[in-house]
Amino acid sequence: MFWRMVRGALFRQKGKMLMVAFTIALGASLATAMLNVMLDVGDKVNQELKTYGANINVLPRGASLLDDLYGVSEGSGVSDKYLNEAELGNIKTIFWAFNIVDFTPYLNVRARLVSASGGGNSTDGEVKLVGTWFNHHLELPTGESLDTGMRNLKSWWDVRGRWLTDHDAGAVMAGEAAAAKYGLDLEDRVVFQTGTGSREFTVAGIFSAGGDEDGEFYLPLASLQEMADKKGLVNRVEVSALTTPDNELSRRAAQDPKSLSIKEWETWYCTAYVSAICYQIDEVISDAVSKPIRQVAESEGAILEKTQLLMLLITILSLAGSALGISNLVTASVMERAAEIGLLKAVGAYDAPISALVLAEIIITGIIGGTGGYFAGLGFAQIIGQSVFGSAIDIKPMVIPLVAVLVFLVTMAGSIPSIRLLLSLRPAEVLHGR
Repeated sequence: MFWRMVRGALFRQKGKMLMVAFTIALGASLATAMLNVMLDVGDKVNQELKTYGANINVLPRGASLLDDLYGVSEGSGVSDKYLNEAELGNIKTIFWAFNIVDFTPYLNVRARLVSASGGGNSTDGEVKLVGTWFNHHLELPTGESLDTGMRNLKSWWDVRGRWLTDHDAGAVMAGEAAAAKYGLDLEDRVVFQTGTGSREFTVAGIFSAGGDEDGEFYLPLASLQEMADKKGLVNRVEVSALTTPDNELSRRAAQDPKSLSIKEWETWYCTAYVSAICYQIDEVISDAVSKPIRQVAESEGAILEKTQLLMLLITILSLAGSALGISNLVTASVMERAAEIGLLKAVGAYDAPISALVLAEIIITGIIGGTGGYFAGLGFAQIIGQSVFGSAIDIKPMVIPLVAVLVFLVTMAGSIPSIRLLLSLRPAEVLHGR
């Protein structure tokens, strides 16, 4: 009898029930889309920010200590310590290996530019040569292979001419400021002299980086190592990693990992905090000290937190709007059925069964609207992913119970005014038209 009455009420008021279902579907679709994007946005935002450079610097331990204590920088003759190039593949063997997007080493050498075919303002001066990987194919200790290098890490550089490859032994890229100072243009020849001899290069590209790099010359790492007699050595390594925003635990660990309890240490080590990744890199590179580039790391965390907060607010507001819509529609439905409800009360029906009848109608409508809204929300999530991030959003199974709980809570919240109205109805007044 109860379910027959529910079915009859649903069909008699199918217009209003469809509106209730549509209202619930709108809220559920927005909640589904925002929750899926919010849970996946961390990697998407980090991937977008990775196009703007590294967030971790790996330095030799001695050079890092002298720089921290006395501000002694590389090239001074005191802090010129080196890392072993052969160990760099170990970076992709750490616990968070899949979070390492790119990395590239650098070897810095002071040299003299003794001649330039461009015939610029100055053809005799000290310059900084930087050797690096441009597009290096690396065989990893795990048996896997990886293509990495500066071309991916510095993708925003404006390059006139062409990027070098690791096989361009006789070519160099000149920074915009250095090219202007020495009057260099594409295909000009330059001769650099170090303590071990001199060598001629062709200018294959001129780049603008917007920083100190514009006054430097870049060439393949192997060429500079041979030229400076530093085979297999590098000064530092830049690493681009996907990280989790810092919190109180990660900040304490960054200061002193030994201060953590065993449980805290495991949580920290198994979370992609920038400090945890730095710690793990130090474990696999001999005499290395990894430091987060704070401006980049903190900016990533701030942007990610604000993006997630915005999506959470949109979700809350959409659900609040749905609750208000449900409240108005269901209250109007109860007012229209006042005579029917008054008659039920007059023949002896209690408030609880009548309330259960109305709630059953709303819950069934909510299930229909919530199911439709969930699948519509999956489509909205993909539209957001493609239009904002240029890639698909991963569907998170945990969103299903979250949306189910939210739809239930919103439906119940929207039903409260109508239930209060139902309980206040008096059979005598209703049946007499008052």
